[in-house]
Amino acid sequence: MANPRELDKRRKSVRNIRKITRTMELIATARFKKAMDRAAAATAYTDRITQLVSDLTKTGLKVSHPLLEKREKTDRAVLLVLTANRGLCGGFNGNLIRAALERWKELKAEVPDCRLEISGKRGIGGFKFRGYQADQSYTHFEDKPSFAEVELIANRFLDEYTVGAIDRLDVVYTKYESIARQHVAVETLLPLGSLGTEDSTTDDSSAVAGPQYDFLPSPESILEEVVPTSFKVKLFKCFLDSAVSEQIARMVAMKGATENAGELIKSLSMQYNRARQGRITSELMDLIGGVEALK
Repeated sequence: MANPRELDKRRKSVRNIRKITRTMELIATARFKKAMDRAAAATAYTDRITQLVSDLTKTGLKVSHPLLEKREKTDRAVLLVLTANRGLCGGFNGNLIRAALERWKELKAEVPDCRLEISGKRGIGGFKFRGYQADQSYTHFEDKPSFAEVELIANRFLDEYTVGAIDRLDVVYTKYESIARQHVAVETLLPLGSLGTEDSTTDDSSAVAGPQYDFLPSPESILEEVVPTSFKVKLFKCFLDSAVSEQIARMVAMKGATENAGELIKSLSMQYNRARQGRITSELMDLIGGVEALK
């Protein structure tokens, strides 16, 4: 027969765990709402500046920018992986690490010189466990990455790409589409040649109508400002998407853990009541047996 005291002790332990998971669920929910607002605001800006670059490349004028031109040969590449500093968020980090490992092996097979940069303690530890040491690591990005912090990394990538120190930049992160849908994305941010064509199939009327802007002083001078900014904004959007997706994953995981703890508490309560009733019945039978013996 189960020991009622042990069952009661275990039930109290599960109740304490449920309080913790419930609290973490509420914290993740609050952080998610704030992160979602920032990601939604950045999405509109990113789409608009991407469309602006696309319009500039459709003007019919001969405009060029180093960031828009693909290299004839890729000799140096960088893989940037965006993971979380903390766990307890379901398969968020595991899915990212698996996708990043696959892309890393592909790059190593195709590109002679590859560099690995990881954001998040979980990703750093996951790659180190598998025998890969990050060349550059970041642990200061939480649920509120700032544009100023991301801009420092973006400027370094821009400088390296301009002088030929790198030929390609891939980013692995969790892309946020809606509350119900997030998925691991592997995108090539440098070179930015895709910016001029990714929206070309969505709005053919603008291409037929011709240029919508008057450029002053020239499209080239505007590109010098807009193209680097578009890269910075896209990289910042990757960090924002990763932050909001992490909070959603943690919110869902903690909600499931809280519900499972509640079910376990019910099961333990039933076992406790049965064990307690069995012990009381046993004591009553012993008492009745003693009375009968005295007779």
